Amino acid sequence: MSRYDPASIEPKWQKAWDEALTFKATREGGKPKYYVLEMFPYPSGRIHIGHVRNYTMGDVIARYKKNNGFNVLHPMGFDAFGMPAENAAMASGGHPKDWTYGNIETMVGQMKPLGFGLDWSRMFATCDPEYYGQQQALFIDMLAEGLVYRKNAVVNWDPVDMTVLANEQVIDGCGWRSGAPVERKELTQWFFKISDMAGELLDALEGLDDWPAKVKTMQANWIGRSRGLQFAWSLTAPTHGVDTLDVYTTRPDTLLGASFLGLSPDHPLVKALEKDDAGLAAAVAEMRKGGTTEEALEKAEKLGYDTGLKVRHPLDLSWEIPVWVANFILMDYGTGAIFGSPAHDQRDLDFCRKYGLPVKDTFLSLSDPKPVTDTAFIPLKSEKVKWLNHFAGLDEATGQEAVDVTIDWMEARGLGTGVEKFRLRDWGLSRQRYWGCPIPVVHCETCGVVPEKKENLPIALPDDVSFDIPGNPLDRHPTWRDCACPSCGKPAKRETDTMDTFVDSSWYYARFTAPRAETPTDMEDAKYWMNVDQYIGGIEHAILHLLYSRFFARAMIRTGHLPETAAEPFNALFTQGMVTHAIYQTKNAEGRPVYHYPEDVELREGKGFLKDGAEVEIIPSAKMSKSKNNVVDPMNIIATYGADTARWFVLSDSPPERDVEWTAAGAEAAAKHLARVYRIAAEVAESDVPETPEDAALLKETHKAMQDVTSGVESFGFNAAIAKLYAFTNALSKSRAGTETKRFAAKTLAQLMSPMTPHLAEEMWQILGGEGLIADAPWPKPDEAMLVEDTVTLPIQVNGKRRGEIDVPKDMPKEEVEKLVLAHDAVVKALDGGQPKKLIVVPGRIVNVVV
Repeated sequence: MSRYDPASIEPKWQKAWDEALTFKATREGGKPKYYVLEMFPYPSGRIHIGHVRNYTMGDVIARYKKNNGFNVLHPMGFDAFGMPAENAAMASGGHPKDWTYGNIETMVGQMKPLGFGLDWSRMFATCDPEYYGQQQALFIDMLAEGLVYRKNAVVNWDPVDMTVLANEQVIDGCGWRSGAPVERKELTQWFFKISDMAGELLDALEGLDDWPAKVKTMQANWIGRSRGLQFAWSLTAPTHGVDTLDVYTTRPDTLLGASFLGLSPDHPLVKALEKDDAGLAAAVAEMRKGGTTEEALEKAEKLGYDTGLKVRHPLDLSWEIPVWVANFILMDYGTGAIFGSPAHDQRDLDFCRKYGLPVKDTFLSLSDPKPVTDTAFIPLKSEKVKWLNHFAGLDEATGQEAVDVTIDWMEARGLGTGVEKFRLRDWGLSRQRYWGCPIPVVHCETCGVVPEKKENLPIALPDDVSFDIPGNPLDRHPTWRDCACPSCGKPAKRETDTMDTFVDSSWYYARFTAPRAETPTDMEDAKYWMNVDQYIGGIEHAILHLLYSRFFARAMIRTGHLPETAAEPFNALFTQGMVTHAIYQTKNAEGRPVYHYPEDVELREGKGFLKDGAEVEIIPSAKMSKSKNNVVDPMNIIATYGADTARWFVLSDSPPERDVEWTAAGAEAAAKHLARVYRIAAEVAESDVPETPEDAALLKETHKAMQDVTSGVESFGFNAAIAKLYAFTNALSKSRAGTETKRFAAKTLAQLMSPMTPHLAEEMWQILGGEGLIADAPWPKPDEAMLVEDTVTLPIQVNGKRRGEIDVPKDMPKEEVEKLVLAHDAVVKALDGGQPKKLIVVPGRIVNVVV
């Protein structure tokens, strides 16, 4: 009997699948379709076991659906634009293109040995001109549809790298790469008009029944629908043509606690005032340093400047409050102006305490009615409070009740308007960098901003660029930048900003349906394959990527590139847990940590040692990170144990939505189990035993395994399915059934394991006489008659304590059960020759004996 040898088995079956085009997605045969997609990776260099877990989950579903008669689309691509490639070029003197494609080649070389059932013929990278040229076509269509526009906007500006930074790239007020203090700078930027769809995107979340509730909540909070009041404050002395200031607030009920009116440093009136006020200009310049995110502004020191202007309170025109400029007010939410109510907003309170402005309570706690001192009183909107002289006559009421009453009261008197607003802001897509999709417009002195003609697409990036000077190389590349206007033919200049990489990943799911089409999609293919039936990825993408993808699907419908049914592109979403590993570190001469790869550490009796004998400090399990070197290279696992071991382990140890810790001991145990399964199959293949009385029992176990594993895979309970497979393997190993029944059971075991361990399953299928490839074999269906339980186990309790159990036919009469119970050794011993006081049989559940 041969030994289980993954090193020879796995390449053999990968070659067989490739030659048979087993996983090539087709629309043949009138079959139903199933589209499974994992969030595609960034080509950072090498994959690790965390990637293996993510792609194995999708592969299990894809293979299972194929076995169940579906035409399956399971593609792979690479999210390949972005700053890391440009940074690598700056550091090494190379080119982002070479770095990116080199990494893609490496990662594909690592993925293929893992046996993923992917249609590699559909692979693309977002930096392929073929892909981003179609993205440029989409942009032009969206521009024509009014979904893209250009405006001045305040951005995070890195003065060293000379580029706009996303909010996530601002760390403690500094550029994430340069470390330079970030400035708020006004630039002309391109935007997607996502805010126009805010209400639709929010309301549609309710219909996403197969999305995690946590993800839907995160998206709802990000979109942030609120109903508030918009109303005007009159300036006591009009200035620069302004006599009123509009304010939007979600807490109009606190109007009587107003202490100041605050303006954003980017408010139009502030820009006018600073031209004549050097002190204001200096203060505003300081305020414009630092990030533009709400979080950054909340954490920053509160800065203000008294403009000297005053406004009249709308409810009492004799009451005047000062107008200040404050660094924590955003221009692009509401109107860029707020009224500060410090008793009930901590940010306003900190500002007022710093600048000596008054603090006035508008309500008090019912349980502790003390005035505000250093902590603002901010009850839940559902909490009842004691109102102080509320202008609408409220006494005790919740905040929500007060907001509703206030808006109605103000509207009835013509003092304001109830307005629904969203936290979601339009998506700024401009990036001042080279390695991204060029924005396909030109700037012409005669025609203005003109979209490029589609026949000229793609507008490809030039290869002859350098990164020895900070800033965008496209700005200083005249042969690329200088062009003819597509409209009038006169000299013009290309847009040198490139697109945010979120754009690249917001429509790739649609491109996979026809990746070589000469338009962004082929409508017939899109109608067949869309929507994605199962999308799999990390919770870290729960907000922006998914939100932008949902917007893009709607935009592509409007521009004629997707069918109406694709408005929500992902029918089901699963967010997997991480793979974790201990961190091994020593200290260098300066006392700084030095991190060591797991393969360089030998574990002995709970301690870790390097090859030179030095002991390492073991830090408990943490997310795999290249910076901490606690990543496990799948190639090492494949070389030692085989790909199927890696696949089996990452699925078996915990529910897929939870984190799983990779351990060498766990991998070794998985490898031993798979070797045992192979040995059992080989023994069955070589045996010749006639039918025995145990055949029926093994047949029942086989059909129960079909049902339980199927249920586990369908519900993403892969660990539960594998637990059943362990149990079924034990039952098969111990069974003394005849060869024909055991062969059926072993072939079924191979089929049930095939989505998780496809190479081993194919080998078992072959040696057991299965026809064709197991990857093409129909999924085993249980016989319902085999699932009916003929017997039941009844626990026996004597005086309330369990003393034994009996197995009886499910329909055995009560009197017959009582006879068996009275004959049971434990009951005979307890009765000691006497009769029970009571004997209670609960059919199908338990027997109670009272002695």
